[in-house]
Amino acid sequence: MRTTQLLTTAALLALGACAPAISVRTALSPDVSLHGLRTFRVLPTPKPKIAGAVSSTNDPMLVNSISNRALRTDLAQEFAGLGYVASDSNPDFCVAYYASTKQQLDVTYWDYGYAWQPHWWSGWGRRWGRGWGGDWGLQTAPTVTQYTQGTVIVDVIDPKTKDLLWRGQGVAAVSDDQQQYEQELKKTVAAIVDKFPAAANKVALAQ
Repeated sequence: MRTTQLLTTAALLALGACAPAISVRTALSPDVSLHGLRTFRVLPTPKPKIAGAVSSTNDPMLVNSISNRALRTDLAQEFAGLGYVASDSNPDFCVAYYASTKQQLDVTYWDYGYAWQPHWWSGWGRRWGRGWGGDWGLQTAPTVTQYTQGTVIVDVIDPKTKDLLWRGQGVAAVSDDQQQYEQELKKTVAAIVDKFPAAANKVALAQ
């Protein structure tokens, strides 16, 4: 009996070890510095520009759906974990987000009031380092606005200028099990936001 339990535990650990890591890409505007940011606000989900943009009653981009609330909560918790303080009054940066369980996510269906494609963004190129990830946007490839199923995109924008400061992208495994999908969404948001530089006060405490 004990041998069977040990084998079962070993099998579960092996499956966990074989689970694919979440691939994250990030991009930082070459014109800005993220140092000195302290407060943030997660933006409300805008209404889609066209009918049929959301795939179900629990689509993460459907206002107040279970997945939508989970996504917004995950974002707030992850940025707070980096030492930033949530504030609805004059925040230093705002957080926009895109996610979908559909076969394709088209980011142009939602308008947060900033340009999806600023002058420096034209796709995923190459640059290294924490806060940059493996990729950035200065290259000549065609700009993509449609993304595969499960894609999660987190944008950090300047609330005063409406400029895009930072962009992160990952993919959450889509499951028909709602709780499982929420867990995958949480892990993906955590992996993306982990690439964003920690607040200066948190960095100072760690030193």
